[in-house]
Amino acid sequence: MAARLPGLRRFVSGAVLAAAAALTLAACEDPAHQPVVAVKNRLPDLNFELSRAGGETVTQDLVRGTIPLVFFGYANCPDVCPTTMARLAQVLQALGDDARDVRILFISVDPHRDTPELLERYVKAFDQESALGLTGTPRQIADLARRYRVSFEILKPADPSNPNYDVNHSKGVFVFDRSGAVRYLVTNIDAPGSTEALTGTLRTLVAES
Repeated sequence: MAARLPGLRRFVSGAVLAAAAALTLAACEDPAHQPVVAVKNRLPDLNFELSRAGGETVTQDLVRGTIPLVFFGYANCPDVCPTTMARLAQVLQALGDDARDVRILFISVDPHRDTPELLERYVKAFDQESALGLTGTPRQIADLARRYRVSFEILKPADPSNPNYDVNHSKGVFVFDRSGAVRYLVTNIDAPGSTEALTGTLRTLVAES
């Protein structure tokens, strides 16, 4: 996996530049478009028990008092995951000092391959300060995905010994407030105007006491 990271960083740089271009084009958006949807009181509060690098078990208390952005994906994802992580990194860059109050939680839907150490390297390729890579047992991941109505399907190959397979999964980003209550859902961070809208939404949440 380590050999993939330099190429991944090149992808990150290109994707961040593309995200900046998308922000410029957002002003031409249809005003009826809602890239960030309010979902307050529609989903449960943030609650989890997962693992991170170093053998540490962590819960929602780790990010209590911050604004968590929760995304379910996997390290071998060829498109949606690296693009989403790159755009979230772009949003944090746009926030400037306000980014100190935001955390990105990348939760793996591929616990068979995504070790905590691999996830740590993966997320840090996008953001050194704010991103956390989390995984757990298949049961823990399935229960957590069900809690937030996230769908995923591991497409195992016909040959069980083949480690190369894809995982179909939802691509929404959940936005929680400092108390752990879900507030917004970004349905498609790659859609025009989404990064700009998310940046504005996060500024509002950061300003809340």
